[in-house]
Amino acid sequence: MFFEKGFEMHSEHLMNTYGRQPVTFVKGEGVWLTDTAGDRYLDALSGVAVNGLGHAHPKFVAALNAQIAKLIHVSNIYQIAEQSALADKLAALSGMDRVFFCNSGCEANEAAIKLARLYGHNKGVDHPEIIVMDQSFHGRTMATLSATGNRKVQAGFEPLVSGFLRVPFDNLEAIKTIASHKNNVVAILVEPVQGEGGIHIPASLKAYLQGLREICDANGWLLMVDEVQSGIARTGTWFAFQHAGILPDVMTLAKGLGSGVPIGACVARGVAAETFVPGKHGSTFGGNPLASAAGLATLDIITEEKLRENAEEVGGYIRQQFLSALKDEAGVVNVRNAGMMIGIELNKPCAELVKQALAAKVLINVTSEKVIRLLPPLVMNKHEADELVGRLAPLILNFLKASA
Repeated sequence: MFFEKGFEMHSEHLMNTYGRQPVTFVKGEGVWLTDTAGDRYLDALSGVAVNGLGHAHPKFVAALNAQIAKLIHVSNIYQIAEQSALADKLAALSGMDRVFFCNSGCEANEAAIKLARLYGHNKGVDHPEIIVMDQSFHGRTMATLSATGNRKVQAGFEPLVSGFLRVPFDNLEAIKTIASHKNNVVAILVEPVQGEGGIHIPASLKAYLQGLREICDANGWLLMVDEVQSGIARTGTWFAFQHAGILPDVMTLAKGLGSGVPIGACVARGVAAETFVPGKHGSTFGGNPLASAAGLATLDIITEEKLRENAEEVGGYIRQQFLSALKDEAGVVNVRNAGMMIGIELNKPCAELVKQALAAKVLINVTSEKVIRLLPPLVMNKHEADELVGRLAPLILNFLKASA
């Protein structure tokens, strides 16, 4: 064995880009992870919305093994059967027309931004602009960093990429004000549910997305939805925009699409689907046979095991159980969820709860300083949900009492 019991992997040769927790995991099964000491942890983060199938799902493992034995990678210079099959399946599930495959969420959003700019230039707009939202997160490349509504993430990387107009999230009037003036807007880029921003859900997701669709239609803009975190059944539908009964022009995906194998996708319809032509965009690894096989297996297993329905049911159950366990605590501002995207907002910064939860053998995340973010695997059942609440709720209550 490369790892001996009790071994913690840390290298001084890694760049200091992550505030890593002092634990190394060596195997997983379902919603559980095991560290080098043999201790088991309840995973309520699923690799930040990646491991929707949990860990080591037998059907997924079998699909990857079968693909690795046949073909891992060929260039996009050639036809790739698995990529075509995955594109067909995503088009059928979403109602969209065409797919560009890449390797991550920020790459998918880069593709969307480039697509919107090219769409604008094709219409004769010399300096196309994209409306984006406060508290949004779209990635850490230069363009997606610039689109992101978080000054902390942007600091130190100036000059930022121009061409973005920022408005408050869930505020249609602010966008209508921009539309009423002469401008160079060609698209709106929005997360239906803001993940990194603190699990922010519009007061009415249906009304908000329908309103955005109407504004875009009236002005000839593209509606582009960033579903990197909310897509692939996490909110109880295949894609969060489906809660509103609308179709976007562009949708970006990653995270849960490959269940841990890196893959991203920029999905488009109508004129947006025809905007890219050969030479305008590309990716060496995007949609290679292994990544595409992972995507196909993920979608098949979600369908077979009714994980969309499970995400909606168990996600709602988790919220209700936390509401019940925390109901008498004034320090709890809100408990909200969209399927398996769950946020517990406190009235004070609570980053230290991450380490306290780790000591209690449960994996969580704190984002936007005061929001405990839970992104459990879609396979989590109610018994495991009870285990999560039973471990985490007392920590929250003790933290609030101790810091009162």
